[in-house]
Amino acid sequence: MNLSMKWLSDYVDIDVSVKEFADGMIMSGSKVEGYESENEGIKNVVVGKVLAIEKHPDADKLVVCQVDVGKDEPIQIVTGADNVVVGALVPVALDGSVLPNGTKIKKGKLRGVVSNGMMCSLGELNLTQNDFPYAIENGIFLIEEDCTVGEDICSAIGLNDTSVEFEITSNRPDCLSVVGLAREASATFDKPLTIKEPVVKGAGDDINKYISVEIKDPTLCPRYTAKVIKNVKIAPSPRWMRERLRASGIRPINNFVDITNYVMLEYGQPLHAFDLRYIDGNKITVRRANENDAMMTLDGIERKFDSDMLLIADQSKAVAVAGVMGGEYSGIMDDTQTVVFESANFNGPSVRKTAKKLGMRTDASARYEKGLSAESTVNSVMRCCELVELLGAGEVVDGIIDVDYSDKTPKTVKLEVEWINKFLGIDLKREEMEKILTSLGFEIKGDDIIVPYFRIDIEHKADIAEEIARIYGYNNIPTTAPTGISRGVVTPYQKFERTVGQTMLSLGCSEIMTYSFISPKYYDKILLPKDSPLRNSVVITNPLGEDTSIMRTTTIPSMLETVSLNYNNRNPKLWAYEIGKEYIPIKNEKLPDESSKLTIGLYGGKADFYTIKGMIEVVLSKLSITDYDVTPCTDNPTFHPGRCALISKNGITLGILGEVSPKVAENYEVGTKIYIAKFDMKALFELSGSEITYKPLPKYPASTRDLALICDDDLPIIEIEKTIKKAVGAILENIKLFDVYKGEQIDKDKKSVAYSVTMRSDKGTLTDEECDNAVNRALKQLEKINVSLRK
Repeated sequence: MNLSMKWLSDYVDIDVSVKEFADGMIMSGSKVEGYESENEGIKNVVVGKVLAIEKHPDADKLVVCQVDVGKDEPIQIVTGADNVVVGALVPVALDGSVLPNGTKIKKGKLRGVVSNGMMCSLGELNLTQNDFPYAIENGIFLIEEDCTVGEDICSAIGLNDTSVEFEITSNRPDCLSVVGLAREASATFDKPLTIKEPVVKGAGDDINKYISVEIKDPTLCPRYTAKVIKNVKIAPSPRWMRERLRASGIRPINNFVDITNYVMLEYGQPLHAFDLRYIDGNKITVRRANENDAMMTLDGIERKFDSDMLLIADQSKAVAVAGVMGGEYSGIMDDTQTVVFESANFNGPSVRKTAKKLGMRTDASARYEKGLSAESTVNSVMRCCELVELLGAGEVVDGIIDVDYSDKTPKTVKLEVEWINKFLGIDLKREEMEKILTSLGFEIKGDDIIVPYFRIDIEHKADIAEEIARIYGYNNIPTTAPTGISRGVVTPYQKFERTVGQTMLSLGCSEIMTYSFISPKYYDKILLPKDSPLRNSVVITNPLGEDTSIMRTTTIPSMLETVSLNYNNRNPKLWAYEIGKEYIPIKNEKLPDESSKLTIGLYGGKADFYTIKGMIEVVLSKLSITDYDVTPCTDNPTFHPGRCALISKNGITLGILGEVSPKVAENYEVGTKIYIAKFDMKALFELSGSEITYKPLPKYPASTRDLALICDDDLPIIEIEKTIKKAVGAILENIKLFDVYKGEQIDKDKKSVAYSVTMRSDKGTLTDEECDNAVNRALKQLEKINVSLRK
């Protein structure tokens, strides 16, 4: 629905900008798609008056015009148009002007003669002959409007309206009209609404002498209203009407067709004008179609109908498809003398089905199918007659045909102030609610709300609450917690799981999700021993196939399947993680124990054992898990025997990490090294620290000592670090391994490790003696695990 802002001003005075208007309407529940000014894209085009015309000295088909554009001196324009005459008012695009299609006009020369602009045609202003019937299509637009030389062309010819495009939802057909949107704007901006009743003088005579109406199926046509116009004068519509139709996206045709379109846009009620001479027997019958009914519609297509379709017929034939489109001879022609205005109410679902079957959805059918009220037929047809008299287009015959089977019982809803306030979470007084409802056309009688006929969507007190909320302002409703339901919070475990996931993502891993159902063959592929308790799996009763017949007891095969899929699809790198469940059967229990595991899989991207070990160290650090033990693992057949480690703390195994056995990699058809880690989420959660303690920046300098140590080759580095930390005590700030050496200069079963030990006190600057004593304590403790200084 395109709303002309000029047209809107007839009903309500909105003293805000178009943007503020659009924003306000959106906030009160009317969806605005956008807005556009008709003069957008037209710059520096004015009204000019042709003062003189001379032949071009070097071109037979060109003329040189002197044009007054309201400046000190006339300007010279060269044109090839043959309809320009002296004294004519024309649109002139001056030097530097811009036309609607983006064309920029510059001063130049045509065949050697200077031209300081261009005179415009209708098309160049994005107009047609429908907009200005007196003009010609191919030639300069000779203006016959009341305007002054030098005046901006947009104001001179009424090309200065702004259209706001609304998307009207199916439950608000009343807003498919200027009056409906004006009512919404009035309530939104708290401005008075002015709607006048149509006034028709009439020209005497009796309508019953001209036409009669019979409805044979009141369920499909509850109401049919008609008026007759005699001594019709077909002519172009006045400029103000053409402007409003153009701004609303409707092409002007002639006064009678334009009147029906105008009232449809204004009131939202589709109308049709019949030429009385083509209604045989001067009787309109509203009936279902017969098997033999056929008709050529106004679009020139022969249509056949079935018994589910409703037709407007005369004594011998169908003349229109009810609510959709008129027949070939039902339209208004140049020699039409007597017109019958139809304003009817048709069943929405019936119109929709008919339009869909015939493939001819129209503006009328789009309105009817949403469900219009039968109460609007009389006012709409009377408005048509008022416009006929206003335009001098004919004489309105006295009387009205109104066959009415519609239900006149108004809908009522109770006004429950307390319930509405509780429902919306606001505290409005009854008077404020009544003011809002009254502004929307509702009537209050005691505790009853009389729903206006045009509001077909109001049925329940919740609908009333919505009306109050949207006009009161959704942004004015305070934020409150919903009552009657539990408050949603993130549990400590959920926070912990998020931390783990976000840490893995920050380390460059992608999250994957795999099925909990696997094949028993997966255990063979990871070389799981035949007597391993992990082979005791929950069996699916009705599996889709053997590949998904058991519940996994380890997540490692699922990760390796993903690794294999990526490698065999030539993905050069995969760093992935999954937080998934394992299902361990419990003796004498129907349901297994479901434990969550963090599983990491790496290949490519220069990944090695220390890469995956470093990832685990970062995760443990994020979870504030310290002082854990790292021990070699040599008895897990899935992993390389010399490149696998267990992480534990306080005797509790947290997880395992390492390089996958070459045989397992071969089983998965992966020709590169794979690194896998699997950690128990429950154990990590129980050991994690949720609080982060603030530590101020140091005030005193640090002291550093480097230690080069000799130890057994199979001694874990972490054992050395733990010993140093314990011996140095509270002044230890950091310990960093910076070298590991194995070679000819030390024994074959030994290795050399070098550490940088940083010490600092928050009580004062450490002395050399304090640092040396701390290092000596560490060396003494290291001797107990067969570690000594390298000499």
